[in-house]
Order: sequence, then C-alpha cells, then structure tokens
Amino acid sequence: MPRRNDIKKILIIGSGPIVIGQACEFDYSGTQACKALREEGYEVVLVNSNPATIMTDPETADSTYIEPITWQYVEKIIEKERPCALLPTLGGQTGLNTAMDLARNGVLEKYNCEMIGAREDVIKKAEEREGFKEAMVKIGMDVPRSSVVHNMDEANEAVKEIGLPIIIRASFTLGGTGGGIAWNMEEFEDKVRQGLALSPISEVLLEESILGWKEYEMEVMRDCADNAVIICAIENFDPMGVHTGDSITVAPAQTLTDKEYQRMRDATLACMREIGVETGGSNVQFAINPDNGRMVIIEMNPRVSRSSALASKATGFPIAKIAAKLAVGYRLNEIANDITRETLACFEPTIDYVVTKIPRWTFEKFPEADPTLTVQMKSVGETMAIGRTFRESLQKALRGLEIGHFGLGGGKKDLWGTDRQPARDDIMGRLSTPNDERMFYLRYAFLSGMTLDEIHEVTDIDPWFLRNLEQLVELEQEIKAAGRLEDASDELLRRAKQNGFSDAQLAFWWDTSQAEVRSTRLQKGIRATFKQVDTCAAEFEAYTPYYYSTYEQEDETPAKEEGKKRIMILGGGPNRIGQGIEFDYCCCHASFALAEMGIESVMVNSNPETVSTDYDTSDKL
Repeated sequence: MPRRNDIKKILIIGSGPIVIGQACEFDYSGTQACKALREEGYEVVLVNSNPATIMTDPETADSTYIEPITWQYVEKIIEKERPCALLPTLGGQTGLNTAMDLARNGVLEKYNCEMIGAREDVIKKAEEREGFKEAMVKIGMDVPRSSVVHNMDEANEAVKEIGLPIIIRASFTLGGTGGGIAWNMEEFEDKVRQGLALSPISEVLLEESILGWKEYEMEVMRDCADNAVIICAIENFDPMGVHTGDSITVAPAQTLTDKEYQRMRDATLACMREIGVETGGSNVQFAINPDNGRMVIIEMNPRVSRSSALASKATGFPIAKIAAKLAVGYRLNEIANDITRETLACFEPTIDYVVTKIPRWTFEKFPEADPTLTVQMKSVGETMAIGRTFRESLQKALRGLEIGHFGLGGGKKDLWGTDRQPARDDIMGRLSTPNDERMFYLRYAFLSGMTLDEIHEVTDIDPWFLRNLEQLVELEQEIKAAGRLEDASDELLRRAKQNGFSDAQLAFWWDTSQAEVRSTRLQKGIRATFKQVDTCAAEFEAYTPYYYSTYEQEDETPAKEEGKKRIMILGGGPNRIGQGIEFDYCCCHASFALAEMGIESVMVNSNPETVSTDYDTSDKL
C-alpha cells in the first residue's frame, strides 16, 4: 500500500521541558519522525517549548513553533497552519494529552484535522484504566483485581474488597505521578487524594498488590494491514513495585521460558489489536508470578515511550522513524531496513548480545528526598551498555552512570574492607527496600556470607540475576587472591575483562596504576574488540557503523580510510541535574559540522535517549 497522498501537511506535538518521567527520548523520536516524513515529501509543522532540542532546529521541520504545549496554543497554530493531520504519538504523555484535549474541545473536527498513528478512541481505551481493564477481560486476559475510583467514598469502598497493601495509579499522568503503594489506611487516603488531584480526569486505579512478581515489557509495531512485529522483549531486574523507569532493565529478556515468551508475545499482539492501535509502536507491560507462572497484563502505552528509545538503541531498529512512516499508510513489508539494506521492517530484530540499562538518580542534590524506589518514577536519566553477557554489560553500565563506581566493586566508593563496611543489619535493610544503592549492597550481601536463597527471599530478585552477581563476586575473590598484577595469569586477566571488570578495578585490588594494568594486558594481547549492532545477529551484512566493545578475538570495525581525517566526539552520558539534553544538542551539531567539512565523526555516548546515539547522526557510533 503506497503512502497516503490525501495528506499534505502534518502537525507533530513535542514533549516540552524535560521533567522526571519525560526526558530527551522524545527529542530523539520527534527528530526521527520529522526527518522520515519530510523524506516522504510531507510538510511538517512542529510545536515544542524546549529550546535545547535538535527537534526545534530550523532545519528539522518546515515550520517550528516554540510555544507552550497547551491545547489553546496549539489550536492557534492549527488555525494558522491548517494541517491535514496530527501525529500525537511521538511527544510522550504531553503530546498525547494535548491531542486528547484538542479532540475533546472540538478543535480537530473544527479544522478538519485528522489524528493519525492512534485515534482518540484508541488512546482513551488504552489510557483510561477502567476501559483498558474491560478490554483486556473481554479478550480473556488476566489482570490484577482492581477498581477505578473518582472520589474518596468510592476509594474507601474499593479498598475493603481489594485489601492492603494496594497499588495506586493515577490516570493520564507521567512517570507514575500521583501513584504509590499504600501499606496502611493513612498512607492509602493520602495517596488517593494526591492521585485524584494530579489526574487530569480525576481518576485513580486501585490495584491488587503483585509486589515481588517478575516484570516484563514488549515493544511492538503494527501496520494498517494488521502485520505486527515484536521489536524487543525487555526484562526488569527489579521485581514489581519499582517503576520501570527506576528499574534496571535487560534486553533481551533473560529468564522467560520459551512457552512463557510465546504466551506473552501472543498476548501483546492480542492487546494491540483489541485496543485498536492501527499503526505505529506501542509498549505493553506484563507481570509473571514466579511461584505459579500466572501472567497478568499491567498496562499499555499506545505511543513511542522511554522504553521504545531503549529498544530502538538496543536492537538498531529505528522505531520512531518506522512509526511515522506507518502512520502515513506504509506497511512494514514496504519499509527498508537501513542497517542491512536487504531486509524489511517486517523482519523482527535478533540480537546476539545483552543490553543493560541503569537509571541515574541524583538524591545527593536533595538530601531530604526519600531514596526509596516505588511505582512513582524518581530517576532523572539513564545509561545503557552492551556486552556479550549480562555480567559484562552490567559492569559497563555501572561505570557509565558516572557516579564514581568503576563497576560492581572496587575504587574509593567501595565500603567493603574499610571502617565504613556495612554490618549485616544495614545490608538487610538496604536489600529489603528498593533504593538507589541496592545493587552495591547485593555485592556486600554475598561478601558477608549470605546465600543466594537468603538474598532472593529478601529481595524477590530472580535467582538467575543473583547467580550472575554471585559469579562476579567469586571472580573478584580470585582477582584479589592473585595479589599482584605480576602474579595474575593471562587466563585470569582475560576472564576478568570478559566479565566487565575495568582496569581501574583491577588496579585498585592489585595496588597498581590503571596505566600499568592497561600496558600489561596489551602486551599479552588482551585488547578490546568492537562488535556491530546489526538487527539480525550477523545473518545479513550490516552497513550502519554502530558498535560496542567487548573482549573477543574478532574485531568487526572496518579499517580507517586512507587520507581521511577522523575526529572523536565524547558525549555527555546520562542526563542528570545540571547536565541534560543541551550537551547532546552540542554533540549532534559538532557531528553535522564535521560532515560538512568532509571529516569523519566518531560518536561515543552511553545515553540511549539521545539523538547523538541515533545510527545515522555520525559516521561511526
């Protein structure tokens, strides 16, 4: 089916200022969509209020409006520009809510502006808690026992039936705002009142507690001919009870049986079809009871989300670009895969590596803030790492946080073996409640002699993940036992590097310098090699230069072209307070300027939310 020719001009709504729960991932998605639609010959009108974005560059859209993102302001833009269509699924919750306000107030009908990508009734069905629950029950899905309430009287009646603890989720809010876990009636009343106040439609979902269950996300795309592909299955390291934006996540999912994966896949596609998302990407979240395998569906985002950005960078599949093309009538089998140039977008990505995302918190900036992680998001950024194993990618991601840790252990922030070494009671306290330091206390727990089963009992973290952490601690003990760099075998040094241990960690434990460790391993032929992210596990040749480092024999980077100048650009890493999207803007423009000068650019960054980590921003990534 060819692209729609009845549409000439398309309005895209951005996500506005960066807030917790909505960061630069929507600059990435909006920029990709603008480029994709303009390539197809459409005139693109953009509205966004964030000046630190690539999206608001004059070259990105045909017309750019830097205005507050409210339906009243957007109506004035629609009145002036008269777009044929509005694409609401690329500006996060802000874009979606604004589009719904425009529809509710009759603006789209008044100016004959069609909503594409997701219709009003589809968004309403997915976002309104009661409507979503009814839709899932209708198609035979299991959902947690719940009740939708609009006032305190309804809430008090519902809690009698559901019981405590209870999960509170406000409708149409961002990053779990207005949500929480109530363990007693006092907490319950406070959190419900807050949720009702913060929900734009004064609606709160009260849900049966499934704390401790395993949590998963499926990224899915569908076209107007009902072709659908699963882009990525993402597993949360932390069990249910922690907002997915605050949870360490791993792709592909590591602990699902094939039967569970196929059930989840079928459920994802059934959900997409029942809700009615005709074109574009969606994110569907599930929980599985580890004791009996019961699977329930939690929620669905009928739009490009933070997880979409992660899935896109994890697989190399340009979700936002494809979503934009699907919205204007293309089918998945009509869109080429830029990376292989042979396969089409209907080929599901296959990855032969492990991706780990770790959130970045800045509780140190707010000493009075509660570092306990709940269903309301608190992180301000995230870092992503790729490795051949979970252990390697985890340690790389911990380094990428830029918080002074060189991996799981070692360095000045390592409390083990110092006069500040935590006692067992301190460790148990940190393990029992999810918090920003829990990963490091899991290591302390193993070092203190706690068994894997004891740690699992306290944390509900899947034993597979804990076993990998235990293996890192066991290897750490081997490294320490070697005593000195000179006494470490080649095999131990290579194994340490393959498990993600940095030169800084090894230098700390062997009381030497990083430079000495690096020099020694290079002499022994232990050097980083680079593997390609190609969407197809090397089944087809890849043309997009997107790489990650590991310690194997084969290097997949091409030789430098003779006579060609090359400059490396160091990115800003994860967003944090004081350092955000504006530095990604600078990196992108540095790359664009070098391209104009005929100089090859090499981008190095660990932030999956950014335009700089798009596969086509630089010559090499």
